[in-house]
Amino acid sequence: MWVNGLKWMFLIIGTMIGAGYASGRELWEFFGAESGLAIILFTILFTVSCKVIMTISYEKKSTHYLPVLQVLMGTRLSKIYDVMIIIYLFSTTVIMLAGGGATLEVIHVPYWLGTLIIGGLVVILFLWDTKGMTSMNAFIIPILIVFLIAILLAFQSLKGFPIQFKIDAQHNWPSALTFTALNILPLIAILGAVGHEVKHKGEMWIACIGSGVILGSISFLYNESLLQVAGDIMLYEIPLFAILKHYPYYMMLIMSALLWLAIYTTAAAGVFGLLSRMRAWIKGPAWLLALLLIAVMAPLTTFGFSTLISVLYPLYGVLNLFVLASLLLYPIFHHRAL
Repeated sequence: MWVNGLKWMFLIIGTMIGAGYASGRELWEFFGAESGLAIILFTILFTVSCKVIMTISYEKKSTHYLPVLQVLMGTRLSKIYDVMIIIYLFSTTVIMLAGGGATLEVIHVPYWLGTLIIGGLVVILFLWDTKGMTSMNAFIIPILIVFLIAILLAFQSLKGFPIQFKIDAQHNWPSALTFTALNILPLIAILGAVGHEVKHKGEMWIACIGSGVILGSISFLYNESLLQVAGDIMLYEIPLFAILKHYPYYMMLIMSALLWLAIYTTAAAGVFGLLSRMRAWIKGPAWLLALLLIAVMAPLTTFGFSTLISVLYPLYGVLNLFVLASLLLYPIFHHRAL
């Protein structure tokens, strides 16, 4: 139970910790000053959302996300959101492929070759089908978490741990709703695809509470660290580098590599979600379907990493609020008392 629970926990965290989160850009856009309460609320909302999604997928023994959507929203609305999730997963994977190409430009690898490398590695991952995905997350995500926490704690130690929580200065609490909503669709796509593999209800509690507490703790520590360098963040496209300027150059290279891994895990999660849905229509080896998807996505990466993010992410954040509301109301409307 514990092994499987931790496996699903790392799958959830790997889906969440993409390039935007690991770089600090996503956290800074949503949180910042007066956000301690917002991050606590996000932790609760995220944990509840994961538990509802996993419960439905476990009960339906689902192999893709559509049964989860149908329970949450009914048949008609689920068709609309089915299309939306496909577009979301497709576009965010394109963004990650573009990000992978842009990141390798730092070490003078041509953009097109960097995109080809990350796309090729995603395809190779699916030679082992879904086991490749979960094994990769179980290996990479702990490393990413340990390095990120170590750097943030060392930075806080350098500054004398100036962490504050003033209960009368928490006006940014509504950001918890939009930040959670932004990350809902990939969670439905990924967790809806593994319902048939969950063997015990205890696995869900381990995965949901564990991922919520870990992400909430990292988010709070990361946000407090970014507040200490708030004046420098505008000078950096990647806010994490404003923290890393206090460290030797090799640390920046290490974290650049870890950011690339975060991009890789998110790209793999996107392809995983798309594959689980495609198998309802197309039969074939997972690696071959992944290759087909990457081949279609590759030309679209020419639009650029920052352009794709600036257009698509705000749109998804608004559309996902309805899905978040459905998830939070589900335990109430389906309670035994009713």
